[in-house]
Amino acid sequence: MTIVRPPPSQASAMAPNDTGAEARAARTWKAAQDFESMAINEMLQPMFSSGQSEDGGFFGGGVGEKQFRPMLVNEIAKNVEHTGGLGLAQAIYKQMVAMQEKKS
Repeated sequence: MTIVRPPPSQASAMAPNDTGAEARAARTWKAAQDFESMAINEMLQPMFSSGQSEDGGFFGGGVGEKQFRPMLVNEIAKNVEHTGGLGLAQAIYKQMVAMQEKKS
């Protein structure tokens, strides 16, 4: 699994001894990743819900599959995000940092 760090342009702008800024940047990056994962999840939901008959058909998973499908889709979305995603996390991160700088 690939570990994603904040974009270098943003990380290098922080002072090396400023642990508060590093922690804030890490939390902001995590929030950006989580948002991208959620967006991917929303895009995948219709793909996994289409074509499913009520009775489950011959190969249907029944009630168990229906209950666990949202968790499966969520994990797939997280995996897609962690392996590069759609590139939304960096753009979201930059916007969040810009908003934080305006606020302070």
